[in-house]
Amino acid sequence: MHGNLSNILILMAVAVAAVWLFKRINLPPILAYLFCGILAGQDALALFAHPEAMQNFAELGIVFLLFSLGLEFSLPKMLAMRHLVFGVGLAQMLLTSLVFMAIAWGLNFSIQASLVIGGMIALSSTAIVIKQSSDMGILNTPRAQIAVSILLLQDLAVVPLLILIPLLSGDSTESLWLAISMAFLKGMVVVALLMSVGKWLLPKLFSEIARTRTDELFVLTTIMVTLMAAGLAYWFGLSMALGAFLAGMMLGESQYKHQLEADIRPFRDILMGLFFITIGMRLELHSLPGQLHWALLGLVIIIVLKVLLIRLAAALVGLNKQNAWATGIKLCQLGEFSFVLAALAVDHHILSSEQGSLLLTVGVMSMALTPWLVNKSQYFAQRIAPEPLPQVKSVEQISLEHQSMRDHVLIFGYGRVGQSVSRLLKTEAIPYLVVDADPVRVKESQSAMEPVYFGDVKQKDILRAAGIDKAKLVLITFDEHEKAKSVIELIASLYPSLPIVVRTRKDYRMEELYKAGASQVVPEILEGSLMLISQVMHLSGVPMSRIIKRVQKERKGHYGNMHGFFPGETTEMDCVKQDKLEFMHAVILTNQAYAVGKPLQDMNIDRLRIKLKGLRRDNIELAEPAADTVLAAGDVLVIVGKPRRVERAERWLLEGN
Repeated sequence: MHGNLSNILILMAVAVAAVWLFKRINLPPILAYLFCGILAGQDALALFAHPEAMQNFAELGIVFLLFSLGLEFSLPKMLAMRHLVFGVGLAQMLLTSLVFMAIAWGLNFSIQASLVIGGMIALSSTAIVIKQSSDMGILNTPRAQIAVSILLLQDLAVVPLLILIPLLSGDSTESLWLAISMAFLKGMVVVALLMSVGKWLLPKLFSEIARTRTDELFVLTTIMVTLMAAGLAYWFGLSMALGAFLAGMMLGESQYKHQLEADIRPFRDILMGLFFITIGMRLELHSLPGQLHWALLGLVIIIVLKVLLIRLAAALVGLNKQNAWATGIKLCQLGEFSFVLAALAVDHHILSSEQGSLLLTVGVMSMALTPWLVNKSQYFAQRIAPEPLPQVKSVEQISLEHQSMRDHVLIFGYGRVGQSVSRLLKTEAIPYLVVDADPVRVKESQSAMEPVYFGDVKQKDILRAAGIDKAKLVLITFDEHEKAKSVIELIASLYPSLPIVVRTRKDYRMEELYKAGASQVVPEILEGSLMLISQVMHLSGVPMSRIIKRVQKERKGHYGNMHGFFPGETTEMDCVKQDKLEFMHAVILTNQAYAVGKPLQDMNIDRLRIKLKGLRRDNIELAEPAADTVLAAGDVLVIVGKPRRVERAERWLLEGN
C-alpha cells in the first residue's frame, strides 16, 4: 500500500511538472500527459506493475468528454447539421477506412488487423481539435463546424468498431452480421430510452435540485446522470461514451447547460489526463529505435492521405474548397479512440504488442503536430486553394469626388470600431475616407456607397493615394499591434505633424505605440473603465464639470492612475503579458522589516522602477505620503510595477537586499 502511494505521488509530481513545462512552451497538456505516461511506463520508471488496471478508471475521462461534447450539440442542432454529419462525416469515415485497410492488406496484415487499422486511422482527435479551436475562438466558423461534424460521426462510428474487435478475434462463435444487427437494435433502444428520460425526467430533476441551492448536490447529480447514462449503454453492450454523449445532448437545450458544463469540467480534465497517462504507459521504448523510421514514414503517409481523403469527402457533398482543405489539415491526426482500439486489438491478439506500440508512436507524433496544424490550417488552405478576391475598388481607383477631399479623417480598418466612428462622423458632416484590407468587407461597403477602398496601409503609395497629405488626422482601428506600430512609424516619418489616433485592446503596449509616433492611444479596457467611472460619479452626485476635468486629466496623463491591478487566480497571463503588465501589491511591514524606522525618501523606491500608490497606517490611507514620513511596523505600502520589479521591491523593503 505504501509503495503504491509513493508511486502515485511520484506520478502526480511528474504530471504537474510536465503540464507546467509543456504549457510554458505552448504545447497542449494532452502531450504532457502522454509524456508523463511514457516516463511512468515499464521501459522508464516502471511505477506500476499492472498499468492496464488503471485503464477502466481512466476511460471515464472519455465518458465525461463526450458528455461535455453532447452539451454543445443539442438534438435540434444535430438535426440541422445532419447533412454535414451524415454527409461529409460518413464519406470521410468510409473513404479513409477503406483506403488504409487496403494499404494494411497490401503490407501483409491479416484482414482482421487491416480492418482495425483502417478504423483507427480514420479517427481524429476530438479533444485536441475542439479545445484548440475553442481557444482560438473559431469553433463557430464554417470550417470548424465541418470539422466538428466529422468528429461527431467518428465518435458515433467508434461504437461498431468497439463491438467488432472482440468478434474479429475469433473468441466469439456468433455470426458477425447477427452481432452487428443486435448491436444496432440495442443502440436504438438506448437512444430511445435516453431521449425519453432526457426530455421528460432530467429537466424536472435538475429543476428540483436547483431549488435546493446546494452546489454539492448539483455536482453530484451531474456526475450521477453522466455515469448512469454511460452505464446504461455499457449494460446493452455499447460504448459508455455513446451513452454519456446522448445524455449531454438531451441536456444541451436546458437552462442548466452552462452550469452542467462547469461542474463536469474538473472531473473531465483530470480523468482525461489519467487516460492519456495510461496510453503513454503502453508505449514500448525499447522497440522505438528500430521502429522510428517506419513511424516517421507512417506519419507522413497518414497526414497526407487523410488531408486528401477529407478534401475528397467534402467535394462529394459540394463544400467550399478552402474550408475543405482547412478541415482536412485540422483532422489529419489519429484520435483518442484510436488508442483505445489499438489497446483492445492488442488485448485480443489481432495486433502484436510491437505493432500496437508503432501505431501509438505514430499517434503521439501526429497529436504533437495537431495544435500547430490547427493554428495554421486556414493559412495553408488559402495557399492551396486561393479564392478569387471580390471585384473591389482599390485606393488607386479612388473616385474624383474623394480625390478632392481636404481636411478629412483617414480611417484605417473598417471593423466594428471603424464603422461606428464613421457613422458618427457622418452625422456631424465631417468628411472621411476608409482603407481596409478585407476584400469582402470592402465590397459590401462599396455596394452601400460608403467611401471605403481596398489597400495595404503599410505601403507609401497607398497612403498618398488616400490623400494623407491633405488629411486632418489618421485613425487606426485594426487590432494588429505590430502592423499598427509599423504604420505609425511610416506616417510619422512622412508627415511628422499629422495627428495619429490609435485604438488598442492591449493597454500594456501603449508606450510602444506612443514611442512609434502616435498622438493619442485609446486603450479599450481603460477607456471603458473611464466611462464606467464617469457614470458612477454622475449617479453619486459628483458635478459634471468635475467629472469632465477628472476624465481629461486621466487621458492627458496616459491613464496613469488606472495602471496596475491586483492579480487573481483567474487573471489571464502569458509570457508577453507578464513582462508588460503592471501589478499592484500590498507590502505589510513586520516588526523585523528592514524599512521600519527609516524615512520613506531613504528607501529610494524610485530606483527600483516601481511606483508608490499609497501608504495605509492605522486604517488611514495616505495617497501621497511625504518624503520624510518615517515607516513603522504595521504600515501597508501599496506598490505598482512589473512583477519582477515588485518582487525585488518587496525583498528590499522587508529584508534590505
